[in-house]
Amino acid sequence: MSSHRLHSPAVGSDLSALVRKGIREADPAETGPRDWVPVTLALEDDDGTVIGGLYGATMWQWLMIDGLWVATEHRGQGLGRRLLLAAEEMAVERGCTGSWLGTFDFQARGFYEAHGYEVFAELPGFPPGHLHYHLRKDFGKAVK
Repeated sequence: MSSHRLHSPAVGSDLSALVRKGIREADPAETGPRDWVPVTLALEDDDGTVIGGLYGATMWQWLMIDGLWVATEHRGQGLGRRLLLAAEEMAVERGCTGSWLGTFDFQARGFYEAHGYEVFAELPGFPPGHLHYHLRKDFGKAVK
């Protein structure tokens, strides 16, 4: 019987890239290539300070938004909408048919719902005492 060593390598090691590569190689052939392409957008004010941004990726004809942020003092000016719509437009140009993301009950659920996203799952207790929402949007419906 062989022994297997389990360890947690230092942050920044190549292990995460190795694990991602292994996962991609284990995908069934019929799923096609992941075609993972990053999406990164930034908003700057007149002096070049970043006041908002969005990051995520497109893969398998979906936009996956990992984060969208607008600095507190710049909220309410339509900048979040501008970021979201720019990412959706980029995704449609890449052939995506929909988008999904997560947000918390203390964040932006209403913002996303106002832009056509629908909750499809909730995770209670993440973080403790709160809810994490998973939302999706079908681009078959008009991207506004």
